[in-house]
Amino acid sequence: MFEGKTLLQIISMGGIALYVLLFCSIISLAVILERLVNYRKKSKLDKIEFMDEIKNEIQRGNIEKAIKICEKNDAPISYVVKAGIRKFGHDEKAIQGAMDREIMVETVKLEQYISIVGTIGNTAVYIGLFGTVLGIIRSFHNISVIGSGGITVIIGGVAEALIATATGLFVAIPAVIFYNYFVRRVDNFVTDMEYCASEILDLIGIRKKL
Repeated sequence: MFEGKTLLQIISMGGIALYVLLFCSIISLAVILERLVNYRKKSKLDKIEFMDEIKNEIQRGNIEKAIKICEKNDAPISYVVKAGIRKFGHDEKAIQGAMDREIMVETVKLEQYISIVGTIGNTAVYIGLFGTVLGIIRSFHNISVIGSGGITVIIGGVAEALIATATGLFVAIPAVIFYNYFVRRVDNFVTDMEYCASEILDLIGIRKKL
């Protein structure tokens, strides 16, 4: 059925739904690549080594140096820790509040764009089914207008219409997989930020007692 046809001709056979799905696939791929690069960049910092370095500086009383260590690292945990250290000398509630706010800010940054992938994953199949229904309606309409054609014509028309469903699945499956992966990565980042925030509270509390 597709022999001798170009990709553009095959896409046109699927109707307008295929153009919509093609646009969705480009957007989804762009977001997936951007988030993968972003998460890889922000996960390079080892939280154990980072916190050991911060701990040493706080115990020595080098608060400014500890802040500079945070500033040279582009990672969610470094921003959270810096927010807590900047409140050094305040009560525990103020320190905790500053870090909680920074955790929320960083979480929003980490979740940026992933809802687009989730939406595409949830709707691409339905867009494909919509395209298939339109294709079947068009096929039967053409048969009724021409007044001829048998089972072969009907099957051919349905087969062409099903291109949209297949494309919808092709777009939706990787989008859903990556959306779930991104949600898990964000959860891991949040866990790391909460761990570091808790450790900073303990370190500052110990420092005050000395």
